[in-house]
Amino acid sequence: MFLFIKQALGSSKEVLFQLVLHLLVFVFYSFDKHHPSIEAHQVMFFLNYAAGAFVINYLLLPKFFYKKKYLYFFAWTLLVVAAVILVEEMVIEKIYFPDTRGRHFPGLFFSLLDVLPVIVILSGFKFAWDALGKQREVEALQAAVKESELQFLKSQINPHFLFNNLNNLYAYSIENSPKTPTIILELSAVLRYMLYECRAEYVPLNKEIEQLKHFTRLNQLQIEERGSVTFHKHNIQSGYQIAPLILIVFIENAFKHSQSSQVGNIHIHIEVELKEDGWLVFRCRNNYQPLTNTEKLTQGIGLENVKKRLQLLYPQAHRLKIRQSETEYEVELQLQLSRNAQKASR
Repeated sequence: MFLFIKQALGSSKEVLFQLVLHLLVFVFYSFDKHHPSIEAHQVMFFLNYAAGAFVINYLLLPKFFYKKKYLYFFAWTLLVVAAVILVEEMVIEKIYFPDTRGRHFPGLFFSLLDVLPVIVILSGFKFAWDALGKQREVEALQAAVKESELQFLKSQINPHFLFNNLNNLYAYSIENSPKTPTIILELSAVLRYMLYECRAEYVPLNKEIEQLKHFTRLNQLQIEERGSVTFHKHNIQSGYQIAPLILIVFIENAFKHSQSSQVGNIHIHIEVELKEDGWLVFRCRNNYQPLTNTEKLTQGIGLENVKKRLQLLYPQAHRLKIRQSETEYEVELQLQLSRNAQKASR
């Protein structure tokens, strides 16, 4: 019996909660300002009600109500309430009030008025406790699913980036280009960051910006004399956090589309600015030839990937604008950043 009660009550927090709840309900139930004392019959009456509530809370709720067997639940609940009334009328009142209340039955309505308030309060708080526990379980499950999805999306970025740059490195090595060692060094810095420094959900903003500079220089080497690339940062302060490997996708797309759509006169402008209110403004603009097929400029694994990550990590704290004309493609992303390792404000 003791083992059953221990398993039914669950955690020590619930035991403490139930003890405090029963104590408070008993005090309100038995308190009489004209006779501020606790009588033996009050204890017995309350224990009878508490026993009925215990059966409802730890037997009927999990066995029937939570399994959606509502008819069985209400039928058994009525039987429990009836048993409580019978114990009160046939046993307790006969012992403590044999010459008054114990001599006659006041009626079902008056008996329910005595029994139901206490049982409803005790059972209602138990139901609320269970509901809060289920809500915490659902939130934990949602967080686990979200984390798994984020890890999956992040894992897609590294192979996607590595595939593109290894192809470029292979082409330079075939040509015995003197830029090959520099490309290897820049690629090594980028991969080191991706593999070892950005495993956390959020990373320091200044490290992410430094990563973007390495990545930009790596791709700038491939343009050679065919155009210009500018990278400007403004008011980047330490202490701010950002989700890694989001901004890099837009820069990668800018280089990819500019180089694939024209031979010369490439212009790519990248700007990152941190506002005083913690909003990070990222802009990336590139040009392309108007006669090329531009229908897929906004497509691809990388861009779709980052849109999903933004919805997961910054659902109410980002603004993404993509502008496309016949000769120019521009991305503007605004992120509400946090000064600590916690998630951005929602």
